[in-house]
Amino acid sequence: MPHIEAEQVRPSISSSRYWMTPRMGSLSVAWCCRAVFDRRGAANSQSDEVGDLVDVTTLAVALIGVGGTLGGTLGGALLSQRVTREQNQRADRERAEDRHDRAQEARRDLYARLNTTARAYRVAARDAIRAAERGESVEPAVLDAAKEAWAEQYSLAQMALPKDVHEIASSLNRALGVGYSVVKQLPSAPNQVEAYSRARDWFSGALSDGVYLLQVTLRHDLGVEVEPDFEHTRTRMLTALDTERRSLERTLASEQAQATRPVPQV
Repeated sequence: MPHIEAEQVRPSISSSRYWMTPRMGSLSVAWCCRAVFDRRGAANSQSDEVGDLVDVTTLAVALIGVGGTLGGTLGGALLSQRVTREQNQRADRERAEDRHDRAQEARRDLYARLNTTARAYRVAARDAIRAAERGESVEPAVLDAAKEAWAEQYSLAQMALPKDVHEIASSLNRALGVGYSVVKQLPSAPNQVEAYSRARDWFSGALSDGVYLLQVTLRHDLGVEVEPDFEHTRTRMLTALDTERRSLERTLASEQAQATRPVPQV
């Protein structure tokens, strides 16, 4: 077998290595480029996904912000409306309470004047009877002034009194009127002793109870003095006052008729 020199082999090997080197380099470059492109594609894909996620997050944050703003605005408006409504309701209650207090105060003043003038009228008539019985001069102006004061207050009260209270005041007004007639007819009474006794009994008995009944009725209506059996007591005392008044009216009418009857000529 012929001897081959090493120098002869080296070139061929060198040539083969030289030939293969570029091809390997091309493959390596292609693979590297592909890898780079794949990484870029993955990075781009990841970047797109991250971008999409960022966009969704940004939108969500924006929506939450808008929703929070709208919710806060709406909640604030509802709270403001509630506060305003409560303030209006409180103001309405205060105005209603103020009106009630003023009406109650006016009613107390009216009731006080009505009670005062009724008592003053009764006292003036009773004093006039006692003075006349003692033979003292009676000043009619005092009794007339008391009568007019009561009439004025009673006239005002008629427009404001509740039905039950007005019933008592009306009955007492008629009873006081009869008492005034008793005083005026004393000088002309056919029986002076009987007339004075009857007058005393009237002003210290039935009429005195009538004035007291008015006072209790007024206090009951104001809520100052509430009796559990008030209705029964009121009905009983009112019936007694009206019964006594009608009986006294018949007696006075009979005496008045006798006083005006012409004396037969002998």
